[in-house]
Amino acid sequence: MSKTSIIGAYNSKFGSFVTRDHETGLFTDQKSIYELIIEAGKGALLDAEISAKDVDGVWIGSFAPGLFTNQEHLGAFATEIDPEGLRFKSMTRCEAACASGSVALYDALYAVESGRVNVALVVGVEKMHLLDTKGVTHVLATCSYWPEEGAKSVSFPFLFAEYAKGYKDHYKINIAEFERMLATVSALAYRNGVDNPLAQFSKGGHSDKLALFTADAILELSPENNPIIAEPLRLHDCSLVTDGSAAVVIMKTEDALKTGKRVVEIAGIGHVNERLPVSVRPNMYDLMAGKEAVRRAFTEAKITIADVDLVEVHDCFTINQILCTEALGLSEDGRAGYDYLEGRFARTDNLCAVNLSGGLKAKGHPVGATGVSMHALIYKQLIGEPIGATISNKIPAVGVSFNVGGSAVTNCVSVLRRLQ
Repeated sequence: MSKTSIIGAYNSKFGSFVTRDHETGLFTDQKSIYELIIEAGKGALLDAEISAKDVDGVWIGSFAPGLFTNQEHLGAFATEIDPEGLRFKSMTRCEAACASGSVALYDALYAVESGRVNVALVVGVEKMHLLDTKGVTHVLATCSYWPEEGAKSVSFPFLFAEYAKGYKDHYKINIAEFERMLATVSALAYRNGVDNPLAQFSKGGHSDKLALFTADAILELSPENNPIIAEPLRLHDCSLVTDGSAAVVIMKTEDALKTGKRVVEIAGIGHVNERLPVSVRPNMYDLMAGKEAVRRAFTEAKITIADVDLVEVHDCFTINQILCTEALGLSEDGRAGYDYLEGRFARTDNLCAVNLSGGLKAKGHPVGATGVSMHALIYKQLIGEPIGATISNKIPAVGVSFNVGGSAVTNCVSVLRRLQ
């Protein structure tokens, strides 16, 4: 089977692109979902030095544009990236909760590998800030198992709190030590994010102003500034509500190598689903489906974790970063929290750096854009054009994206390898 490669990528600034009238409570859009799609699409085509007329199809990852922005049928809008070049091309929107972007990329990859498509453009996008906190919480809850979870006001912090409690209890970690582990994960994200100019919490942002770069700094916050959201998870254990977009251009590796462009191969993928209801899962202390996704991706790419230089993992909550770290094999089961306490996985790590972008915790989490953003930023790291923090002691050759949808339900793992 021929492989597919990324030949260009773009990531928008992530943040809150609205203003709010505090008297009326109404939001005014400053950068629409339409503008975000056009920005990312044009940016990726420019980076790949590919004309829109040479694109055979566009795939858009977006979780809930209808609920967030009243715009369904969003894939069709991709024509506006370049109406002259993209009119009459196929357009498809993909949805898989927080893994919508990765699933869009995989669907485009399948089309390229089948031979029906030569060049594909993949865009991930979400516009979340037109709703208030209650509205956003409701929309996100629709990708839980609604009858047992969302309908009973069990939001995602509560679902991942079940993983946190299950992990803490299974490995018999006392609460004070566990809270320090989680805060250490947050602090690493904030240290990396402050160096990412595209991050929601970049230089001059909230984490920078409060200097939340150590576990102590986070643990010393008052309950008002770091309240319990769903015990044991606090505010600074949770990722951000974000507007943003990202895009990549892909084509067959054999064709990409002939172009002389910067080529990063998608060497292996694993796309694995867990059962949707939390109530029927056999345990709540590790990512069983995530581990299988890792196994499949690594097997296809013919690598082990020892070959990996950097990873972008789905830190929707700090506990999930710990779980992803173990699922990847970077830490033994039950040991990731201790490894983070020991200073592992920073940009200076001799083996592998985690979330150089700042992750969802600091870069931001525009749901449908997240998976594409992971691939785009790893691509930039591997071709020597890093955005933000960099590995300090080697030139990376292999990166892994671990994107999760829902309550660890949709698991998408990609191995990216620099070719030229």
